[in-house]
Amino acid sequence: MSESPARRPAEKPREQRVTKQRLAVSAALDKLEDFVSTQELHRMLHEEGAAVSLATTYRILQSMSEDGLVDVLRGDDGEAVYRRCEASGHHHHLVCRRCGKAVDIEAPSVETWASRVAREHGYTAVEHTVEVFGLCPECTLAVARERAAGEQGGRTAGGPPGAPAL
Repeated sequence: MSESPARRPAEKPREQRVTKQRLAVSAALDKLEDFVSTQELHRMLHEEGAAVSLATTYRILQSMSEDGLVDVLRGDDGEAVYRRCEASGHHHHLVCRRCGKAVDIEAPSVETWASRVAREHGYTAVEHTVEVFGLCPECTLAVARERAAGEQGGRTAGGPPGAPAL
């Protein structure tokens, strides 16, 4: 997964018309803690009785992303997932590869390195993304429990004997 470049602090969000659909999408995002796909968000809106088409949901999320109001991660398959942006300014994510939980992180040394490398090669207007993947504490515990249960059964959890565990 990769993050879309965040809006620079000096940039202001474009003036957006406030519509029922935009308010519904914004309210739904406010209720969520983790990332959600456009299709999943649209399903939730539909279940709540909001009249928002899938195409409009896509457009609103794209607009919110461009304005720095939501974080965006893209999976290996290219599908984007969104969540309300909790951090102001440019940031990165620590993402659980098992459950998808994400934590906003700042990485000043990455910022310094990216700027230095860009300057060394004569690049300007550089943007970058950094995501760090691992297992969150809850999933680490769950994996340990699964391994223990698998060992009691004579095999490693998650696959055939000898298969690598998570």
